[in-house]
Order: sequence, then C-alpha cells, then structure tokens
Amino acid sequence: QVQLVESGGGLVQPGGSLRLSCAASGRIYSIYSMGWYRQAPGKQRELVAQGNSNGITNYSDSVKGRFTISRDNTKNTVYLQMNSLKPEDTAVYYCTAHLVEADYGRRDYWGQGTQVTVSS
Repeated sequence: QVQLVESGGGLVQPGGSLRLSCAASGRIYSIYSMGWYRQAPGKQRELVAQGNSNGITNYSDSVKGRFTISRDNTKNTVYLQMNSLKPEDTAVYYCTAHLVEADYGRRDYWGQGTQVTVSS
C-alpha cells in the first residue's frame, strides 16, 4: 500500500509564506506526476499545482507567480512553496500522486490533507 504523508500546514498572516511537503512511500516503481489540490469550505476541490516526471509544471491562475511546486525524485517527495499568501488561499491542501505501484500498476493516491489558514 502506498502512502502520501503531508506536512507543513498551519496558520500564517496575509503576505506570509509556508512550505508544504508530501512524501510518498510504499512499493513504488515510478511516479508520473505529483501535485497539490485544495478545498475551501463550501467549495469544490481544485487543482493548485502539478509537476510531472519530465519537469513540466502547471499552476492554477490564482496562484501563478506566488506558489512554486518542486520535486525531489530521490525521496519521492513533492513540495509546495507558497509565498504572498492571501486569506482566499485558506483551505485544506491535498497531495496527490499518479504512480506505478508494484502488483497493481498505475494508480492514483491522495494524502490526508493539511490545513492552511491565512488570517491576521
């Protein structure tokens, strides 16, 4: 069983920064892509940023220029550096991975979520 474990959420003032981490563990052959989604209260889950194994990244328009996604392939870990945070960034942030798991092939996995609150 593959697990995604997130860390780094918390409370930050507007304009501040946070860095989220997500480490994948288990019987992983390869990871095609890893990314971050978020869900605010009363809203649908939305893509924040995603990066594939070729280094191609994409971001939602609302975070472009403020958030940066990066990966450490040696550690099966993805990071989300969030700068210039705004109250509207408040949400539960979920890590996701599209990978090849031993005995199961291609699968999608989600982390448990980490709360990010931007408030003064």
